[in-house]
Order: sequence, then C-alpha cells, then structure tokens
Amino acid sequence: MAEVSSADKLDYVKSKIGEYADFPKKGIVFRDIFGALTDGKACVYLRDLLVRHIRDKYPDVELIVGLDSRGFLFNLLLATELGVGCAPIRKKGKLAGEVISVEYQLEYGSDVFELQRAAIKPGQKVVIVDDLLATGGSLLAATALVRKVGGVVLESLVVIELVGLEGRKKLDSNVHSLIQY
Repeated sequence: MAEVSSADKLDYVKSKIGEYADFPKKGIVFRDIFGALTDGKACVYLRDLLVRHIRDKYPDVELIVGLDSRGFLFNLLLATELGVGCAPIRKKGKLAGEVISVEYQLEYGSDVFELQRAAIKPGQKVVIVDDLLATGGSLLAATALVRKVGGVVLESLVVIELVGLEGRKKLDSNVHSLIQY
C-alpha cells in the first residue's frame, strides 16, 4: 500500500473539521476540531503530522506542554510518540502542589493559568501545544509561565489558526499551525 503524503493527510484532517455558523454568538464561524477527533483515520493523520513536524524541526525537545483543556488531547500523545515527558497548564485552582500563575486577557475579562513549579526544569526545551490559536492570549500566558520557571520555549504548535484574529502577532516565540482559516 502506498504511503499517504503529508499534504493528503492534512487535506483529510481539514475535511473533518466542523464548521458552525453563529456559534457561540451571531457572526462567528466556529471551527470544531472534534469532527476530526471522532474520525479514526483523521486522528492517526493528525498524530502523524504533529509528530513529524516536531521530529523534523525540534528533535531535541524535552517536554510537551498542553493547555487546558483541548491541548491535553495532544500533549500526552505527542510526548509518548516522542519519548519525552508532558506537563499541563491549567486554569486556576486545578493543580496541586506549588504552582506559579499568570493572568491573561480574554475577549471579555481575564483568566489565570497555572503550572506546577516542578514540572519544568531550568533550561528544559519545551513545545507548547493547543488545538487553536485565536487572539493569542492563552499561548502568550503559557509562554510566560514556561519562561518563569526557566524553560525554553521552542515553539507553540496548534492544529488550527484563525489568521484574521492576528493572535500570532502577540507571540514572541515560534508558532506553527497545521490549518489556517
């Protein structure tokens, strides 16, 4: 059986991303990753694409950090495939032990992300993963947390980027998105 190209894998995954008009409010087109995650072939292809990207670009990565909550769908999977550790960044009050915090801005209001202080060693090379880059606030906060404990952010890796919201411009680290809308 012939190997499926990365371009064909990406096209297949993209074809499974759901699109919902006027959700969560009028005028917004919601891109739903769960359409792809309920399809077995799309899951395998998504894994392949993400793992290949990290292996090719950051073979020295030491830790995959996933953002609350959809980033958790990817960080353990990627860490396992790459043979490295993984750590969560969670909303305030969800992690035990000594944590550090960063407040970040949402479209309306703010929120707080936390990371266990011991999760990342000084100098450790980290890839941050999430499902979506929109306005950039959560990835900016995650980058700040990783750096606060001495980690080195190699890249923020997302499945979907909403380019019109220009979230990438807020970030001062490498960003890679598989799918752009």
